[in-house]
Amino acid sequence: MSLNIKPSADRVVVQAAAAETKTASGIYIPETAQEKPQKGTIVAVGPGKYADVSGTLIPMTVKVGDEILYGKYAGTEVTVDGKEYLIMRESDIYAVFN
Repeated sequence: MSLNIKPSADRVVVQAAAAETKTASGIYIPETAQEKPQKGTIVAVGPGKYADVSGTLIPMTVKVGDEILYGKYAGTEVTVDGKEYLIMRESDIYAVFN
């Protein structure tokens, strides 16, 4: 997937997973009651952050394609080419799926 946006510093662009529409027992959840997903896939990664003291580049530990977990209110929602994404700092990422 080619994205027309390149995040700066230690930021990533995430495509959020779809919200659950049905419970495990088979009950459908209306849109107004669906919770915001807390996992997604990274679609773009910035170059990394420069250290305050030494000025050396600290590379990112995540890469494009990684599935991640993030905080409920993490990131800023943006729309690019009609699709919704989240832009967040690497520090907002709680875990990466292997």
